[in-house]
Amino acid sequence: MSRIGKMPVKLAEQAKIEIKDNVITVSGPKGTLQQNMVPEIVVDIKEGEVAVTRIDDSKRSRAMHGLYRMLVNNMIEGVTSGFTKKLLINGVGFRAEKKSDFLALSLGFSHMIYFKAPEGIAIECPDPTSIVVSGIDKALVGQVAAKIRSFRKPEPYRGKGIKYSDEVVRRKEGKAAGK
Repeated sequence: MSRIGKMPVKLAEQAKIEIKDNVITVSGPKGTLQQNMVPEIVVDIKEGEVAVTRIDDSKRSRAMHGLYRMLVNNMIEGVTSGFTKKLLINGVGFRAEKKSDFLALSLGFSHMIYFKAPEGIAIECPDPTSIVVSGIDKALVGQVAAKIRSFRKPEPYRGKGIKYSDEVVRRKEGKAAGK
């Protein structure tokens, strides 16, 4: 039995969950999320808890058991509190600013990079060297943060680039350090 899959998910007071035609819909104060279910997984709602079980012990259903438990957990957490990722910009002249619905990035290229966030994602710039990506869908927040980071990944010699706030960039010695 999957250790993650057998744990019940606590249903928040503000969140409502519905299951129709193998589609789970979770709604809360921040919005609504939907997830298609595979037929090997069964979701039961009992007294403020959501239990995810599998119909048999096949390899596919065992693989999906823990996955769908975490997907339901992330949906409930997303519609009640939401998710955020913070990015930091390091480098001389590197900066970010919010222009209407675009994120304008100056990252040492000959041109500015303009990034438009997908629907359901909010991007803020509290100061020119930090970016905060927030939304209710955990996967989409992570994907947008990874896309912004990919414009200029942190390099190991000087540490210049865009990195996650909790990321540690391993630094390397330059050529002159060996002499």
